[in-house]
Amino acid sequence: MASLVAIAVAGAAAVQAQSLQDRPSQPPTPTTASETAPEDEVTFSAAQLDYDDNADVVTATGDVRMFRNGARLRANKVTWNRQTGVVRASGNVAVVNANGDKAYGDDITLTDELHDGVADNMLLVLANGGRLAARHGERKGEITTLNHAAYTPCRVETDSGCPKRPSWQITAVQVVVNEGTHRISYKDARLTVFGATILALPAFSHPDGSDSGNSGLLMPNFQINKSNGVEIDLPYYLQMGRNRDLTITPHFYTAVLPALEAQYRALTGNGAYQVSGMATYSSRLPATADQTTLPVQGNDSFRGYLDANGSWQLDPVWAVRGAIRLTTDRTFMKRYYISNDDRLRSTINAERIDADSYLSIAGWFVQDLRPGYAEGQQPIALPAIDYRRRFADPWLGGVFTAQLNSLALTRTDGQDTQRAFAGLRWDLRTLTGFGQEVTFTAYGRADLYHTNNSAATATELYRGIDGWHGRGIAALAADMRWPFVGELFGGIQQIVPRVQLVAEPKIRNLDIPDEDSRAVDLEDSNLFALNRFSGYDRWEDSSRVTYGAEWNYNRPRLEVRAIVGQSYRLSSEPTILPPGTGLSDRFSDYVGRVSVRYGSFIEITERFRLDKDNLAVRRNEIDATVGSRNTYAEIGYLKLHRQIDTAIEDLRDMSEVRLGARVQIARYWSIFGSTVVDLTTHKEDPHSFSDGYQPVRHRLGLLYENECMSLWVTWRKDYDETGDARRGSTFSLRLALKNLGR
Repeated sequence: MASLVAIAVAGAAAVQAQSLQDRPSQPPTPTTASETAPEDEVTFSAAQLDYDDNADVVTATGDVRMFRNGARLRANKVTWNRQTGVVRASGNVAVVNANGDKAYGDDITLTDELHDGVADNMLLVLANGGRLAARHGERKGEITTLNHAAYTPCRVETDSGCPKRPSWQITAVQVVVNEGTHRISYKDARLTVFGATILALPAFSHPDGSDSGNSGLLMPNFQINKSNGVEIDLPYYLQMGRNRDLTITPHFYTAVLPALEAQYRALTGNGAYQVSGMATYSSRLPATADQTTLPVQGNDSFRGYLDANGSWQLDPVWAVRGAIRLTTDRTFMKRYYISNDDRLRSTINAERIDADSYLSIAGWFVQDLRPGYAEGQQPIALPAIDYRRRFADPWLGGVFTAQLNSLALTRTDGQDTQRAFAGLRWDLRTLTGFGQEVTFTAYGRADLYHTNNSAATATELYRGIDGWHGRGIAALAADMRWPFVGELFGGIQQIVPRVQLVAEPKIRNLDIPDEDSRAVDLEDSNLFALNRFSGYDRWEDSSRVTYGAEWNYNRPRLEVRAIVGQSYRLSSEPTILPPGTGLSDRFSDYVGRVSVRYGSFIEITERFRLDKDNLAVRRNEIDATVGSRNTYAEIGYLKLHRQIDTAIEDLRDMSEVRLGARVQIARYWSIFGSTVVDLTTHKEDPHSFSDGYQPVRHRLGLLYENECMSLWVTWRKDYDETGDARRGSTFSLRLALKNLGR
């Protein structure tokens, strides 16, 4: 009987299954006597107990309770034949096994170990929440056979205890449960959702929902789009071991040939990895943004992608991680709705981390999927080495950080660069008697660069000069923060004026190629940085003073954070920072950030940069979330109006808005949607195809989700059209049922 209770069952249309509702009688709770009894000893309690010496039969009546080996039984009457070992219980029978699974029935016959047996009008309530009902069930060894049965993991009662129809259930003429393989098989089964039969299953099986898992078909997915027609996905899950599995998904289309997708996952003794990919044979059009020049027919060829990643912790300090992302052509990922990424990055990295040092030995390369960009211009980095070590200052009490770094970039059709440098940084943080926090910093670095074929780089500012070049970098800085704390409107506020002085000599920059410092821009995150460039190849080449203030406010459920500041360059000599970055003049632009959080209902962050001369908005970035867990809105807005030279490709101006929302319209029903709109004008970026309002992607959907199922109906429209990745609408239907598939 214990294994009968481990089942996930279904029933058929031709025969009405038994009720899945709760029964009035419950299994008994353990007693002190039953928990301390020797193994295999049977403990009884009843209103009346009779014993037939001749037949060796025990008969108990009146709220009978029976305990053995962790199993517990309650019934109106129990007859135990000690010679044959047969126990027959009748009248409101309720049994629970050691795992917490419960069985109910009108009449149950089983062995005296409360294991094998048969039952009529049976209800099984599993410990994992699933339940099944059957007219008759029989258990022999690890095989249980149920006749005229129904299964559901859904609730069958409302919150007030009234009966309700489950969201979905399976009914079957016969169900066979194999506890050894953890698999349930059905004969003449039907799947019913919201009371309507949607699928007939003459032969069907699935895992029993236990933690051990099992192989089997997963729920199919349906999709309709302009590029591929009607699509049906039929995933199959293969459990290859406790630490390995494989999912194979055939994709069938009405407009193109089928595709095959696979994902292999494995957990090793010191890490985990996964390998996935998709392959097909179809026509391929050139990747160009100008659709008027495309040929009518493309070239038929093999197409696909590979995505693999893994991470391994070799010992307490050494770890290795890597990723491979490759595709056969620039439009496959968008054509088959796998990803909208315009570049695929593959990496390998070995890291050693301990309390005071860090070592990274890495390599990477990028596959460029953007139309019009030469693949040979993308660099291959091998090796990229970075070593840092921290050690105490024995004289003044500060901290030294030493760094060694090298990088080799190779292009198949472009500029090659090699770099190596050694740097040393010293930091000392101290508090004055007036409560000021002062940090002193000294930094020195020696660089060695080599580059060739620099003329192949289109942007002159990034090229450098061919050959070998050396460079020395030095900087001294003093940074003072002075916190003032006090009460305000029932909360605590903190006002923190801050001043930083940085002294740097004139530094050689333009002879050096710029590979990693191109996206320079004044932001709140780098306002007080020693170097406002994002990488190592460029270094700010003048002394400056930076000043600003922070304001923090906290009270119950309310939190406000704000910072604003500006810098002033002490030298009147021209700087390498391009006009429009907010740093090219002696006075920088004003930059700041404001964040507001109210409980878990409102969270708003705005980052801004204002022109120092006329307070024009040069950067405005807003991210806001408003609402509860089930009903909320997300707003993202970015406007860059920096008026930078459009020849600098990494710093072009743009405007974009991102909106997303979910509204719960009923207890289990929600509407969700999102949109991305490109607001960039030709005045902001002459290279942009947007006319000031260019939708990128819309998405709208309906979701039903409760404790045992999820149903998504989604519409999506893509406006980006590149090659055979055509713009248009996509309709998707996905149904996920608890315990059916993974």
